[in-house]
Amino acid sequence: MSHVLPNLEDIAADLVKMARTAGADAAEAGVAEGDEFSVDVRLGEVETIKESGSRAAGIRLLIGRKQGSSYTSDFTPGGLRTMVARAMDLARIASEDPHAGLPDPSELGSYDGPLDLYHDDVAALAAADKIDRAKRCERAALDFDPRISNSDGGSFSTRLSRQSFANSLGFTGSYRTSSCSMHATPVAKSGDRMERDYWYTLSRRAADLLDPETVGRKAAERVLRRLDPRKAPTQRVPVVFEPRVSRSIAGHLFELINGEAVYKKSTYLAGKLGERVASERVTLIDDATMPGLFGSSPFDDEGVPSRRTVAIEKGVLSSYLLNSYTARKLGMRTTGGASRGVTGNASVGHGNLYLEAGQSAAADLIRAAGTGLFVTDLVGFGFNAATGDYSRGAGGLWIENGELAFPVSEVTIAANFQDMLEGLEMAASDLEFQGSVAAPSLLIREMTISGS
Repeated sequence: MSHVLPNLEDIAADLVKMARTAGADAAEAGVAEGDEFSVDVRLGEVETIKESGSRAAGIRLLIGRKQGSSYTSDFTPGGLRTMVARAMDLARIASEDPHAGLPDPSELGSYDGPLDLYHDDVAALAAADKIDRAKRCERAALDFDPRISNSDGGSFSTRLSRQSFANSLGFTGSYRTSSCSMHATPVAKSGDRMERDYWYTLSRRAADLLDPETVGRKAAERVLRRLDPRKAPTQRVPVVFEPRVSRSIAGHLFELINGEAVYKKSTYLAGKLGERVASERVTLIDDATMPGLFGSSPFDDEGVPSRRTVAIEKGVLSSYLLNSYTARKLGMRTTGGASRGVTGNASVGHGNLYLEAGQSAAADLIRAAGTGLFVTDLVGFGFNAATGDYSRGAGGLWIENGELAFPVSEVTIAANFQDMLEGLEMAASDLEFQGSVAAPSLLIREMTISGS
């Protein structure tokens, strides 16, 4: 990759030394660099091409229990010294936080198993090849059916990055990643109404991407099944979430077990460790050690080794997800969940967060629903972690006699999230990671559908 600095880890370690020399009691530094490329095409013509490189360094330091942080893209000795001086100035005027600090030294380290995060074949892709793939992807969708009359485009993008981290407890570490993705968004028309949908593929390795024609055809199939939608009358029925939308259920669970929400008591699961909070079919896992996936890394953003944490096991809440700060606030130990950019206080993040798959085929869930809604799209962010209230705009396909019958649009699905978890009756076997959050198809026993 172009512009890569060979000594990012040395820069991070030097920044820590500079902070200690300036009078900081503790410090941690991050350095990151990346190269990105993206091309967007529409109706066979290139609309935008972007190619950029970026780099940044950041420092977080402590004077007693007062902390300050700063970042810069100026890697000259003067620029780095100025950044450290700014962070020192901020720490001197900051309020004391009794829970501020670095992780316990015994908690530092790096996962040493294979993670498969970087592949040279992404760096080797030529710009002309990327443009060609974007065009082929869109063309496959446009050629699939005459009802597909327009397109919101196709795209291809790549990213290469390297990041390093060091702290004053002696930890240093670095790793690099690669990623590439491609998508198509066709528009289909029936009468006066148009519908759009999309499909995509992404991977750490270029060789593992779906071919452009497969992605385009899948996008076309999805948009065609949306044509001529109906509205469903208001009723309470079973709901099946397909994987593209069921992963939002895993995302909402993260909001509920995030250590920051727990200590602020802004989640209804605060204080519920060891209690049953869901159906026994619900197992939620956070695992940053899965090779080749987008939530994997050798260590978190505090230098704590990545690991596998079972947060909910067969419906029982067994762990919150924590960084060292939230762990101290709660009197617990970090789960390796620190997340941030190159500087600042770490928030709580996750690795590869997923709901465990079941044994059934997705078609079995539809048959078991009998009459209900198969959700393929969600709109809005109607979830309240404190109360569990859940209400989202939705679209999809109506289920009749255990089969998909006709498209449905402009409905709202609503329930209490706790009831949804307790009413999760089946999970399919179709778990697939298309990002760092994943879930299989899910059947919820009953939700309110508000339509016509």
